[in-house]
Amino acid sequence: METLYFYCAVIGGSLLVLQVILLLIGGADSGADADVDASADVHLDADMDAHAGASDAFFKVLSLKTLVAFLTFFGLAGLASLKGGLGKTPTVVISVAAGCAALYIVAWMMAGLSRLQSSGNIDLRNAIGSAAKVYLTIPARNSGRGKVTVAIQGRTLEVKAMTAGAELPTGKIVKVMALPAEDTFEVAALEEEE
Repeated sequence: METLYFYCAVIGGSLLVLQVILLLIGGADSGADADVDASADVHLDADMDAHAGASDAFFKVLSLKTLVAFLTFFGLAGLASLKGGLGKTPTVVISVAAGCAALYIVAWMMAGLSRLQSSGNIDLRNAIGSAAKVYLTIPARNSGRGKVTVAIQGRTLEVKAMTAGAELPTGKIVKVMALPAEDTFEVAALEEEE
């Protein structure tokens, strides 16, 4: 058994170090576990639908990262238990428990990291109703376009703007009323709104 634990620890540990190195130099993608992906769809026959929930939950924790973690900690815990003088049965129980714990901890961490992902796309409609500051003068009665700076989704952007009212000079605080074009706001001076 000691040889099995040793090889599991060495192979798992080597793969773990390789994964970390690839991650640090940018060679590993978070979706690189193509063969057993955390989000892989498990298609079951119609007669197995009752067990689909349990199967899906099991396969969602399997990935190359989680299997490497299992292998590494299975081997390390087994070696440590044997060196501690424990018998064969307690050693197997401890090593399997340590491997499963590592597998589920890594799966939980990967799920947490995937929730942090963001597309980074800005939706200009989110600025409707908010205040903006005129950056470039906006000509009166929709006769031309100026620019405003506005905070949207935690970013400050310069966006083209037009107004149906009087000319809006640089520095004036305005309210974003609508998005008549995909890249242009319709704005109004705050006094006109009151």
